[in-house]
Amino acid sequence: PIVQDFTATILRGDKVGLLGPNGAGKTTLLKLILGTIAPDSGSATMGTRIEVAYFDQMREGLDLNASLEDYISPGSEWIEINGNKKHVKSYLSDFLFAPERTNSPVSTLSGGERNRLLLARLFARPANVLVLDEPTNDLDIDTLDLLEQLLQDYKGTVFLVSHDRYFLDNVVTSIIAHEGDGFWREYEGGYEDWKIQKARSDQIRASNAKAANKVEPKAEVKQALKAEVKPVAKSGVQKLNGKERQELETLPLQIEELETEQADIGIAMSNPDLYKNEPELAASMQARLTEITSQLEQKLQRWELLLGRSES
Repeated sequence: PIVQDFTATILRGDKVGLLGPNGAGKTTLLKLILGTIAPDSGSATMGTRIEVAYFDQMREGLDLNASLEDYISPGSEWIEINGNKKHVKSYLSDFLFAPERTNSPVSTLSGGERNRLLLARLFARPANVLVLDEPTNDLDIDTLDLLEQLLQDYKGTVFLVSHDRYFLDNVVTSIIAHEGDGFWREYEGGYEDWKIQKARSDQIRASNAKAANKVEPKAEVKQALKAEVKPVAKSGVQKLNGKERQELETLPLQIEELETEQADIGIAMSNPDLYKNEPELAASMQARLTEITSQLEQKLQRWELLLGRSES
C-alpha cells in the first residue's frame, strides 16, 4: 500500500510539511487527507466549511492577456482580505508591484514576477486550506522571503511539499515523513526537529535490537530452562545447598518476567510520539531497558553455573 496504518489529527492553523522521495505517495496522502479520494480501509474525516486552494492549479491557469488588477480582482477595484476590504493596487503593492504597473498585462511580467502574482492570487482566495507543491521553485529571494512571511501569518491550514529544508524550518509546525513500505509518521516541529527526532528514534530502535541480540545467543539456554530444571530436583540438586536449590528453581521465572518486560518496553519505545510528548518517560524507559539487559545476562550466567554444578 502507498499509505497504511497512518493516524493524525490536523487542526486549523497547522502548517504541515510532507517529506518523502519522488514516488513515495505524497500526492496520494494529501488526497486522502483532503477527502479527494477515499481510503480502502479506515476513514478520513474533514471539518466543516473547508475551502481548499491549490498553488499548482493556479500556475496552470495564468491568464497572460489580463491586467494584473483584473487577474487578482476581476471587475472590481476592491478585494476582500480576511474580512477587510482593500484596494487592489494597495494589495498588489504588498507583493512588490508598483501602482503604475497594475494595469499592465500579465504577459509583460518576468518569470519571478509571475510567481509573485500567483501568490497574490492564492492569498486573495477565500480559502482556509492552502496546498503548495514545491512552491519555492523559480522564486527569487525577495519573493521567497515574502512567501515565508505570508505563510507564517496565515490563519488557516497549510500543506507544504518541499525539498527546501530551510523553508520548511521557517514555516511548518509539523512534518509528516515517509518511512518506507507505505508507512508515514508525524513529527512535531520543522525539518531540523524531524532530523533530531528521527535520529533519536533510530538510535533507540538500534539499541533495542542490540539489547535483544545480547540475550538472543542464549536461546539454547532458554530452551534448557524448560527442559532440564525439573530433572535437577531428582539427581543433582544434592550438590547445592538449600538456598542455591531454591535459587535454581526460581531463576527461570525471573528470567521470563524480565524478558516479558523487555519486550513490552521495546514495543512502547517503537512509537516516536513517546519521544516528542513524553521525553522524560522515554529516557526512563531506555534506562530501564539497559538495566534489564544487564540483569538478564547476570541471571542467565548464574542459572548456567548452578545448573552445571547440579549436574556435575
